[in-house]
Amino acid sequence: MPELNATAASLLGFLHERPRSGWELVQTVEATVGNFWNVTRSQVYRELRSLEEQGLVEAGETGARDRRPYAITPAGRAAFGRWIAREPGPDLVRSPLLLTVFFAEYLDPALLRRFLTLHRIEHERNLARYEEMYDALAGVEGEDHSVMALRYGIEHERAVLRWMDWLPPLRDASATAPAEPGRGDR
Repeated sequence: MPELNATAASLLGFLHERPRSGWELVQTVEATVGNFWNVTRSQVYRELRSLEEQGLVEAGETGARDRRPYAITPAGRAAFGRWIAREPGPDLVRSPLLLTVFFAEYLDPALLRRFLTLHRIEHERNLARYEEMYDALAGVEGEDHSVMALRYGIEHERAVLRWMDWLPPLRDASATAPAEPGRGDR
């Protein structure tokens, strides 16, 4: 049995709850792990075909709008169990903005400020959205694992915004920026 990749494994994880069509899986991924794990629509359908060929999922009858529900098989549950029990390995950071900042000496300073400002707005939006989601879950008894992942997203966005506050191109001349990233509260 070939080793599962993280995308295929995440689909099996979602199928533990109930059978879902490819479209439903795409929607579920976008609403949950899509905040920190990039999965395209084409990947979902490609992985479903591969999982079906391996006997890890079974396709049901085609329903409304030509949607076919997929159900996890016992072999799929076992494969997911092996995958989730393995050491996840190191995080990989891929940030187009950070790469641009690294090579910023070759960029017009005004353009760099523009890029940073646009990204700052996006990170502020992400933080507000994550905090709103977190507040909606505040009354729920106990913190489940998805809330733990959401909290990571909140802390990540706060860290990025603190780092941006520290960057010379974005410092407000009238405000005192922290001496180094990670110092001071936001």
